[in-house]
Amino acid sequence: MGEPPEEYFENEATGVEVELQEEPLITEPWDPDKIRVTPRMYSLRNILDMIDEKSLDLAPDFQRRRVWKLPQKSRLIESVLLQIPLPAFYFSEESDGMMRVVDGLQRLSAIQEFCRPGSGLPGFALAGLEYLKEVEGSRYEELALPWTRRILNTQISVNVIDPTTPDPVKFDIFKRINTGGSPLNAQEIRHCMSGQASRDFLKQAVGLEIFHQATGGALRDHVRMVDREVALRFLAFCLLDDINDFGRSGTMDAFLTQATRRIDYGLDVRERERLLRAFERAMDNAHLLFGKYAFRKWPRGQKRLSPINRALFESWGVALSRHTWAQLKPRKAQIVGEARRLMTEDRDYVAAISVSTGDPKRVAIRFERVMRVLEDALG
Repeated sequence: MGEPPEEYFENEATGVEVELQEEPLITEPWDPDKIRVTPRMYSLRNILDMIDEKSLDLAPDFQRRRVWKLPQKSRLIESVLLQIPLPAFYFSEESDGMMRVVDGLQRLSAIQEFCRPGSGLPGFALAGLEYLKEVEGSRYEELALPWTRRILNTQISVNVIDPTTPDPVKFDIFKRINTGGSPLNAQEIRHCMSGQASRDFLKQAVGLEIFHQATGGALRDHVRMVDREVALRFLAFCLLDDINDFGRSGTMDAFLTQATRRIDYGLDVRERERLLRAFERAMDNAHLLFGKYAFRKWPRGQKRLSPINRALFESWGVALSRHTWAQLKPRKAQIVGEARRLMTEDRDYVAAISVSTGDPKRVAIRFERVMRVLEDALG
């Protein structure tokens, strides 16, 4: 087996194996009547007030290293001062009237930071401007009134996705409009779509120290939110009564989007606590069983450390959550040996954790193989 390819972002390794997915054939196109997008105009004063009132969500816990640098933020403000029209923004409206920023998060975050430095953001002074040298080095509160009035009165075009639009359609819309310089990945899109309950739940799960021990610290505050993605995948599969039901969702993205919605609106506190304890137990067992090789490809004869593999995380995580360490400990050598044998000799299994991992048949294969390893070991 060759070295698993690792994902890179902005020329830096992310610690996660590339997941090769084949785009599914579209057998049931979306009904155009279900796509409801309404153009609206807002002043930046309106937008800032909505953020302050928390009726517009900028996903404050969206931890990404690709936050704009000072020159980018400054030139955005310069464009506003020059009255250069900004590209359209996309918001998603919820049934309660709450709106979430889907496209334009970095631009609005920069505007908020400049104009509302007292809102928990550090603020910044304009730097590296190309034309308006007279305001170079100025903070918002230092600008003359005509300049601040020009910012607040600036009109922006916003396409608002209606709350009646089904989640799978919303997700597809987001993928289509997501064409910036650093496009969001699927989990980052889901984060923008999701409610506070699922955000808090996933944040709590990946905040567990045992999660970081089991993943060797590779996913801590992950640049592409893979920490939350793998936690969500674990939780989503835990919620399935039968692994063969996965195929009803159509794709992995649809499956995870549905799970996010269920966490937001379909689970009570007791159910969330049960899932969190199962997640914690799975991480502890994986760490004790596999050590630094947990959730990584580790065929026989290999000593090097491969990147984290999502398919291994979900399948071994769910399987290990169903047992105590007291049950597993006496059979540790057998379980580890069989896991490595699968990654060395079983071509179907290797394919199921490497390519087209969202294919229902491959999902079934990797779960069935892991469950069988544990059943054979534990009796």
